[in-house]
Amino acid sequence: MEHEMKEIKAIIQPHMLDLVLDALRDHEGFPGVTISGVLGWGKSRAEGVKEKVREGSFAFAKKTKLEIVVTEELVESIVKTIARAARTGRPGDGKIFITSVSDTVKIRTNERGVAAV
Repeated sequence: MEHEMKEIKAIIQPHMLDLVLDALRDHEGFPGVTISGVLGWGKSRAEGVKEKVREGSFAFAKKTKLEIVVTEELVESIVKTIARAARTGRPGDGKIFITSVSDTVKIRTNERGVAAV
């Protein structure tokens, strides 16, 4: 039976990225990560953020987004690793989202599913 795949999307504080990547690099079975710089706000609407980015009349906090696709067996341990490494205990630490991935295609080889991850 084909393993179910999940996408883990983590929005973290940019200054925590090195700690998170160090922790993930040592995680057995960790396949890789895509990283983006993003802007956003949570419940606090970016209040108290030192480096706000203004777009029109809105203020946003700078965040870093990690995207990781793994088999279901790795989800909990990867999520715990990210949460532990990214946590400062202050507002704005971020969020982690987990969604199902129906398929993956490796462009170079046309492999599909888990083999493409």
